[in-house]
Amino acid sequence: MIGVKLRYNVRVYPSASQCRDLARAFECARVVWNDALRLCLDAYGKGLPRPKAAELSKRVITEAKKTSERVWLGEVSAVVLQQSLRDLESAYSNFFASKNGTRLGPAMGPPKTKKKIARQAVRFTANARWSITEGGS
Repeated sequence: MIGVKLRYNVRVYPSASQCRDLARAFECARVVWNDALRLCLDAYGKGLPRPKAAELSKRVITEAKKTSERVWLGEVSAVVLQQSLRDLESAYSNFFASKNGTRLGPAMGPPKTKKKIARQAVRFTANARWSITEGGS
């Protein structure tokens, strides 16, 4: 039996403070993606294997939170940061599968640096400690 995955698309109208919190989450996810991508590209440039997800998580999240330059990563849910790394891993998997001819569908290019644009997204999982309430808070 094939497992069923559910996904909900929700339109929200956040308050000013919620907008600030979301903007912080978007920025943190973007920075984690770009830092991890930079480590992967550096490893590739040196002829080393791509760092594993656990090593990336340790370096760009856990250790980065301890530095003065990235201490603000601790202000958002770790789930958002972990999902950003999972998305990068998925992008690399799709790229290599496309390159090897094992991926169905259009050819995929390598992952690119994320820029600050109008359309931003983060993914929350069930254990991200968030909820939608009727009152909107």
